[in-house]
Amino acid sequence: MSDTLLSPEQISLRDEARAFTRNVPRTLLLDMDAETLRYPRAYIEQLAGSHLLGLRFPVEWGGRGLDWSYEVLALEEIGVLGSSLACLYSLPSIVGEALAVFGTSDQKLRYLAPILSGRLTVAEALTEPRGGSDFFGAATTVVRQGDDFILNGQKRFIVGAEGADVFLVYARSNLNTTSHKSISTLLVERGPGVEVQHVYGLMGTRGGGTGRVYFRDVRVPAENLIGEEHGGYDVFNQMMIPERMTSAAGALGLARAALEICTRYSNQRKAFGQKIREFEGVSFKIAESLTRLDAARALVQQTAQIIDTAGNSPFVRRMVSESKKFATETAWDVVNDAMQVMGGIGYTNVYPIERLLRDARLMTIWTGTNEIMNLVIQHEYYRELLSQPSSARDVESDASSAEALDEKIYE
Repeated sequence: MSDTLLSPEQISLRDEARAFTRNVPRTLLLDMDAETLRYPRAYIEQLAGSHLLGLRFPVEWGGRGLDWSYEVLALEEIGVLGSSLACLYSLPSIVGEALAVFGTSDQKLRYLAPILSGRLTVAEALTEPRGGSDFFGAATTVVRQGDDFILNGQKRFIVGAEGADVFLVYARSNLNTTSHKSISTLLVERGPGVEVQHVYGLMGTRGGGTGRVYFRDVRVPAENLIGEEHGGYDVFNQMMIPERMTSAAGALGLARAALEICTRYSNQRKAFGQKIREFEGVSFKIAESLTRLDAARALVQQTAQIIDTAGNSPFVRRMVSESKKFATETAWDVVNDAMQVMGGIGYTNVYPIERLLRDARLMTIWTGTNEIMNLVIQHEYYRELLSQPSSARDVESDASSAEALDEKIYE
């Protein structure tokens, strides 16, 4: 984003995040991708030590009291490290959202503050083996038993699972319905009855501790319930904002990294006696990629400002879904074109393009597939357009035969 559109404070925060990424060891990225390191806890602690976690949360709990316009700037910078490290950076923001919006003062003291200080690590346990996007199809159950809940079930594809101290878990608490009042949300500490298995060979996004989590008669104190009992849908609805916005903003950084690499390459590589940037087949890909990336960034930044202004609403959910969809698809397209510009060498591990390509593929799937984003976008737009009278010009009447009502047959 052009510095001319940023405040001095935003530029300062962006530069802090940029400086942090410069100091992340190259070996960390390589070890995570080779899966010789499965969970980089020290990285989370270093982010906390740099006061970069949970930027949006109040100072009293360890945040900076900033807004979304700052967080997306920081996330773009973190995104150049790839999707695993961007996601791990985002988890305190995602889980922290549930605590900040629905948590009690005691929960914030016991969990939010330690999360933002790096003393506790977190993961969100949502996806199950029998379904991903089917939120109300959850088979994991939680039953009230006196002052405790008893949790049983399993979750999979849980980023951060292998290193998490605390899980934010969605489970079926009302077994007699599949309505919006069937799910509850709890904070579950790693302990007796909680088992994490590393069972996946991932195409990309490696080293982030992705695993399957089993809950077997786990006793969870009632005071760890987030929000109302059977009120998990409200928590989920709120959580989709940080889940999808962090995906969108991180995708910008990943795409930018790939574009910069292939642009520099095209200015050095020669073929047929000239730099390949002088061929339109190459330079036009750079132009198209840059245009898409600038457009995606503008949408993400605008959506951040809308969230800060409007909170949670159908319009906000539409814009968040548009941002996630467009930014992640842009990242996929930009990295693909970067590999095409570089040719065969881009397909090797001499450059990180192939790793970024593997990372980018997952971004269009997680936190709700982009097909789900389309579902949300069209639903909210139909509702918005058809439920409100428009004050804009009636362009439909500008046809020469607009009065031919007999020709306007709808059934």
